[in-house]
Amino acid sequence: MRRVVVTGVGLTCPVGIGTESSWKALCEGRNGIAPISHFDTEGFACKIAGEVDGFDPLDYVDKRDLRKMGRFIFFALSSSQFAIEASQLEVKPADAERVGVYIGSGIGGFDVIEREHTKLIEGGPRKISPFFIPATIINLASGHVSIRYGAKGPNSAAATACTTGAHAVGDSFKIIQRGDADVMICGGAEAAITPMSIGGFGNMKALSFRNDDPAHACRPWDADRDGFVVGEGAGILVLEELERARARNAPIVAELVGYGMSGDAYHITSPAEHGEGAQRAIRACLADGRIPPEEVGYINAHGTSTPQGDVAETEAVKAVFGDHARKLVFGSTKSMTGHLLGGAGALEFCIALLVTTCGVIPPTINQFTPDPECDLDSAPNEKVERRVAVALSNSFGFGGHNVTLGVRRWVE
Repeated sequence: MRRVVVTGVGLTCPVGIGTESSWKALCEGRNGIAPISHFDTEGFACKIAGEVDGFDPLDYVDKRDLRKMGRFIFFALSSSQFAIEASQLEVKPADAERVGVYIGSGIGGFDVIEREHTKLIEGGPRKISPFFIPATIINLASGHVSIRYGAKGPNSAAATACTTGAHAVGDSFKIIQRGDADVMICGGAEAAITPMSIGGFGNMKALSFRNDDPAHACRPWDADRDGFVVGEGAGILVLEELERARARNAPIVAELVGYGMSGDAYHITSPAEHGEGAQRAIRACLADGRIPPEEVGYINAHGTSTPQGDVAETEAVKAVFGDHARKLVFGSTKSMTGHLLGGAGALEFCIALLVTTCGVIPPTINQFTPDPECDLDSAPNEKVERRVAVALSNSFGFGGHNVTLGVRRWVE
């Protein structure tokens, strides 16, 4: 079986622009959630989100191309740039067909859809931008990255709600394993802090309404949690077949070793009882990577800060790991970044692999009142310095999608 390693990581998220700044902020427990500035929140039940503060698309895109892309594409391009620079990857014409792109988004260009719909209502169909469709559709994140870097190999895009980024990474892993590509630029991007998105999630009663205290709004595992907080950004990786990476002396960061997925077949928004679907995804990942459960030292949880979801995921981890569940750290970095929706799975897998590389586990902030049903070690409020051989990353999405990814610390 071909081995797959990570040679580049690129992060753009509410706590940082760039991998190093994002990782530093996460380890320091910095909060990235604040009052929404993207639109006027008068009349909205939720007025807070995790925005990428100070992001200038002109740092990554020519001015003439701005109107051709939704904000999620800007994030995909910025994070791809960070990842490819870190990987020292150069796509040459001779091997372009062996380099693919697989970047998904759960929602895509909501910002563009809402903007162009307003133009339609106010001025009629002639006012709609000719770039409306390509600026909006989810696959154009992969499309633009492929065009920019000349990657002519497998090119696709996932759209599986909050498992999107994880599916994109896992599917890319399998594409390389089976020999259909040697390199995949993959991950997820999202930019859904818009009136329709915040209003829709708010009316579902899925969001935190702690508007007067945004810094403490997202509190996974805490007894007083009241819903998730929407975030934006992207996580992109360069995955590479091991011998190719070695041949070009690439900077190997970690080894991707396991991918498990499942379906709840239960409910469109609620998790299966006792996290039964999550259990199957975790077990499938362990089996795929031949990972002994006792080797897992950290799980980056889906951990959204919802009453039902946090309990179901905790039950799933206890069921799979038994006594070992109390020896690992089961933390949620969404407490700092908010929930990147389609970008979350890729961002959080990147965080999990950085844990194996750096020997530091970021905290789960905003832990005030223990919930007896969510009683595993979350690295509450303080980072943990610990060598981790294997880390997992869980992602679960509306519709009953479940994904777990496994990463092993790289040792030459």
